[in-house]
Amino acid sequence: MTAPSSSLRYDTLCARRAGLTRDLPPGKEDLQWVVNTATLIYGERDAVLVDTFLTIEQNQELVDWVASHDRNLAYIYITHGHGDHAFGVKQLIEAFPEAKAVSTAPVVAKATFEGTPPFIDTFWAARFPGQVPQPQVFPEALDGDTFTLEGHPLQVIETGFTDTEGSTALWVPDLRLVVAGDVAYNGIHQYMGETTTTSRQEWMRATDTLAELNPAFVVAGHKNPALPDDPKILAETKQYLTDFNRLDTETQTHTDLYEAMLALHPNRANPGSLWGGAKKAKGL
Repeated sequence: MTAPSSSLRYDTLCARRAGLTRDLPPGKEDLQWVVNTATLIYGERDAVLVDTFLTIEQNQELVDWVASHDRNLAYIYITHGHGDHAFGVKQLIEAFPEAKAVSTAPVVAKATFEGTPPFIDTFWAARFPGQVPQPQVFPEALDGDTFTLEGHPLQVIETGFTDTEGSTALWVPDLRLVVAGDVAYNGIHQYMGETTTTSRQEWMRATDTLAELNPAFVVAGHKNPALPDDPKILAETKQYLTDFNRLDTETQTHTDLYEAMLALHPNRANPGSLWGGAKKAKGL
């Protein structure tokens, strides 16, 4: 997509996979999937890729998709350190050796933790055996909060703790585009497994920070591919967090919390994220 006054455009690739939580109660089998996004921002010659995918196969698809745009890949920007967004750096760098993988220092630290034994083995490889790229290559820490694409500024917005620590989004003023990483979700249950009541309030403030930019497009880190990149997803993400915190105080068990949230948000994909978050909230 493009804005009328800009030479930049963006395109998003969606990759569907199984969710991380597999012990759900019956009843939502048709929604037990999740989609990751990777976004290419490109001009006449060069491009910036925001986020990568989890598995070797998905990241090979991403390599082919980037190549199909016939641009010089200058940067790979990682919004946050979760492995399902960062594990493709090695494959992308091998395919596009002129590209530089970058992020903030906190994201680099989190990505390094997730991509290094024992965590990568006990968490990611255990759930996706034989599918996770190893050894990992990690982004470098940016010097400052802005880099450029063909002279157009791309600004890093540090958003604090969203679904994990040290999250960021990328703001492209020329397109009025926010590539939100996991600050925003779009038709997908939000990952709560690392959150607390307090950190969810911080996440709500992060959605407000991005909304204050008055974006025309917001790409969520996880989205239902049928849905548009509508900025209203920032308010929807915030409402989901508000509902979760309220219902956490009104329910006694993780099952009660899960079912109460499903009643409010019945059509979101990946209920495993909600199930895992409900268990975490109730101390299980």
